Amino acid sequence: MRIVIQRVQHASVTINGIVHSSIQQGYLILLGICKEDTMEDVDWLVKKVVGLRVFDDENHVMNRSIMNVSGEALVVSQFTLFASYKKGNRPSWFRAGSHEHSIPLYEAFCKQLSYALGKPVGTGVFGADMKVELLNDGPVTICMDTKNKE
Repeated sequence: MRIVIQRVQHASVTINGIVHSSIQQGYLILLGICKEDTMEDVDWLVKKVVGLRVFDDENHVMNRSIMNVSGEALVVSQFTLFASYKKGNRPSWFRAGSHEHSIPLYEAFCKQLSYALGKPVGTGVFGADMKVELLNDGPVTICMDTKNKE
């Protein structure tokens, strides 16, 4: 699993001109799932996301987690995070997981993150044409990959 996590002041997902989900302060998470991913990857990634300390404390030092600031999360599926661009100029996504493999893992990630945060997590719609809007705060943008845990 691969994520791009952005600390935001607010974020939203619009589908067919209608806002599907929106959040205030917290994380916009773009989540890519590859063929080899399992529930073990979901568990590891959720723990890393909720423990990540990138919100400012009273001394303006990034020392607080999303839990400490009662932040929200919006998770958007993003198979293009597994783009292969080595050959030519048109990317391929041969490493991205199929719908059948990816949807249950996406849903499990969202459910576990919601449980860990103690509040609902906003989502996009898997496979939909989505318009994602955000105000990145900082900017703070971090990439994580469960295949690079060290």
